[in-house]
Amino acid sequence: MTEDIHKRKSEHITYSLSDESLGQGVTNGFDRFRFQHNALPEIDFDAIDLSSNFFTKQIKSPYLISSMTGGAELAETVNRNLAIAAEEQGWIFALGSTRVMLESEQFRQSFQLREYAPTIPIVANLGAVQLNYGVTIDQVKQIIDWTDADALVLHFNTIQEVIQAGGDTNFSNLLPKIEKLTKALSIPVGAKEVGFGIDAEVAKQLTNVGIDFIDVAGAGGTSWSQVEKLRSKDNIKKTAAEAFASWGNPTANCLQEVRKILPQQTIVASGGIRNGLDAAKAIGLGADYIGFARSILKEAIDSPENVIKWMKVRELELQMVMFGIGAKDIPSLKRTNRLITG
Repeated sequence: MTEDIHKRKSEHITYSLSDESLGQGVTNGFDRFRFQHNALPEIDFDAIDLSSNFFTKQIKSPYLISSMTGGAELAETVNRNLAIAAEEQGWIFALGSTRVMLESEQFRQSFQLREYAPTIPIVANLGAVQLNYGVTIDQVKQIIDWTDADALVLHFNTIQEVIQAGGDTNFSNLLPKIEKLTKALSIPVGAKEVGFGIDAEVAKQLTNVGIDFIDVAGAGGTSWSQVEKLRSKDNIKKTAAEAFASWGNPTANCLQEVRKILPQQTIVASGGIRNGLDAAKAIGLGADYIGFARSILKEAIDSPENVIKWMKVRELELQMVMFGIGAKDIPSLKRTNRLITG
């Protein structure tokens, strides 16, 4: 079992780096929007403030390293590099699925990163469906304790689980279990998709049972049906997965829908976010935080220094957008009237 987990986690990293893992015929939706340039911003570029708060913790920018990996030797290197860089730049760091911590002690170290990231928010991650497969509230509390997490996010990955060998596909009657979990935990609990999007209807259902933040995680980036297709040895599943290359709700669409129906909910926009320009558009459409995943993975394999360089580019791009429209801080960017369609 542990060798199977190690193999799966390593393959997820390898295949996620392949262009074949990307969705086809679907975009993140942000190309429909553009900023109207302001030639006289009346602000000092050096005074632009990217800082924000993630619940009780202050962060230097509204950026989040989205859940990616853990539970393998390479994953330990990736997570350590990401944690070091996130601490340096003041980003939120969301771990990959932590279920393997319950299954084998040898995989726990790849998720225990507080020594590398003592001050930033760390978000633990668990598949919501595991609440139907024997994972208890006490076990979730144990994961939170092991990771010293500031928040927990439950991920929803229905299509991936169907294609994945031995996937867990019983997603029935989850809402009552999620509600019990949110009531039992003392930290914020969020919900995220893995690249096919959370729409307004689902976001409202989740919010009604106590979910504190929604990561819409829409289409436009990595397609996990395609990742599992690349891994699969089952020809029937491989063939079926090909029909889902364009599946999913574009990130921008999800974001607009969820913000409209849940004006007070905390929202993370992830899914095919390419750069600081996409990030600025997402904030202008109502996102509180912006998640990056696949686009940072190559640097994370190399070194924390390369990750930091990549992060600084994304921060500069965001600052340049804000300078270009005259937004001095994140609240000003959220209120901008310079984000237009066309």
